[in-house]
Amino acid sequence: MMHKYILIFFFCLLPCSGQAGSLPFLDNEKLKFRIRWSFIPAGEVTLEIAPQTAIENQEARHFILTARTYEAIDLIYKFRERIDSYVDPEITQSLLYKKVQTGKNKRDVQVVFDWKKNKAQYSNFGNTQEPINLLPGTIDPLSALYYLRLMALDTGTHFQRPVTDGKKVVHGQAKIIRRENINVFGTTYDTYLLEPDMKDVKGVFEKSKNAKMLIWVTADKRRMLVKLKSKVVVGSFVAELIEHNYPAKKVSAP
Repeated sequence: MMHKYILIFFFCLLPCSGQAGSLPFLDNEKLKFRIRWSFIPAGEVTLEIAPQTAIENQEARHFILTARTYEAIDLIYKFRERIDSYVDPEITQSLLYKKVQTGKNKRDVQVVFDWKKNKAQYSNFGNTQEPINLLPGTIDPLSALYYLRLMALDTGTHFQRPVTDGKKVVHGQAKIIRRENINVFGTTYDTYLLEPDMKDVKGVFEKSKNAKMLIWVTADKRRMLVKLKSKVVVGSFVAELIEHNYPAKKVSAP
């Protein structure tokens, strides 16, 4: 289940103003996170930026997320997932969103964004649902993370932006709580602590009294996610950065 919660970060933390100019990331950047469920190492999530490509003859940025449980956890709950997000070069609207999931629950999802009609079409294993209406500037959950990194962050700032997984458009919101130094696997980071508003998030967060999520991103120009922590009715989980490649310099946790 831990894989779903780290993705909620992308679903909730969606700013709408204050772009900071030059891009804080490059093609071939790679970030790897270790996931702990309570005190148990459960798996890894990797974020990658692929070279730019084209979707329907339109230039697009390509973001990739892969998630997997460790072999020991596979015996209880085996999970593998890959998400591909294609968005316009300025990261102002999504063009295509794909998710392939294997294991106990299988999915082969595709969401096509038609901006001429302002519609998004969701399908799973080729079975389509009724198209939904898009709001201007709607982005998908994964590209939302990279949109965040374009923002000028400061304590007290509040963010909001429409986001969709193809089934429903919601207004993701978050606020910056404070600036603080944190230590992650022996490395100290100067970060901003952010808290998403969970009221539009369904599933375990909806059922959990006082559910909460906290996210730390670096306070430098990269605005890189380094830690995520959440507490819900079924337990708590932490995602921490263990390796990053930006794009030629590689740093690993001990």
